[in-house]
Amino acid sequence: MSAVVHDGSVTTAAMPPPADATEERRRPVALLEVRNVSKCFGGVVANRDISLDVPVGSITGLIGPNGSGKTTLFNSIVGQHPIDGGSIRFDGQEISKLRTPTIARLGLVRTFQQTHIYGKMNCVQNMQISTPQRCETLMSMLRRPSAAITERAEALLDFVGLGPKRFVPAGDLSFGQQKLLEFAMALMNGPRLLLLDEPTAGINPVLINGLVDRLKRSNAELGITLLVIEHNMRVIMNLASEIYCLAHGELLAQGSPDAIRHDPRVVDAYLGGR
Repeated sequence: MSAVVHDGSVTTAAMPPPADATEERRRPVALLEVRNVSKCFGGVVANRDISLDVPVGSITGLIGPNGSGKTTLFNSIVGQHPIDGGSIRFDGQEISKLRTPTIARLGLVRTFQQTHIYGKMNCVQNMQISTPQRCETLMSMLRRPSAAITERAEALLDFVGLGPKRFVPAGDLSFGQQKLLEFAMALMNGPRLLLLDEPTAGINPVLINGLVDRLKRSNAELGITLLVIEHNMRVIMNLASEIYCLAHGELLAQGSPDAIRHDPRVVDAYLGGR
């Protein structure tokens, strides 16, 4: 604080913060922090010493050739298997020792390359049974869905463009529509961070732009932070603000879409140096 004299009286005025403190406040807060994570399966190293940050409110991309360790890293983050070394922190809490349901209740949810839906149930029913992932008791899972849950389910189906299909059995939807349904089911959990594993894979190109738009809207309108594995380079370059590239289980490069697009290491990893 500094003293300031006005007409003989003394008041205090705040000194400007040190430059390093100001810079610290400007840095985006990491909702997910992965530090030096390694995972082996037998003698095969799937992930080696990987570190990345996912800032609150961001859309972060994760790319790499097939077999580079992207899905293994996702599985480690959500507690599907234990890591061999390193640290995974979600909102400041170490989660590498927690089980998947516990992690989901914290607000960290994922989708899969292949859809995980219930084909004989209609879309609303799929949405209704997605809610208990964040509940804690068996009784809460057995209760009849409330009117509020059904209303939220139908609102989210409208959000992803499946409102007219809400009573259609999920197994009768196209693969692209099933992906939209799985996305909506994930949103039913009210995630703070959503991990999407190749959301556009296998989708008719006509539907891709609509899906990308809904991902952006979930981030902007619903406040959901996204970490996205994606092979479609056009999609990820248009979607993410920061991209990490893996190759052979290691972090190869990170940076803005433009930096990644022109990084010779990334080009070589995808094109084999051609």
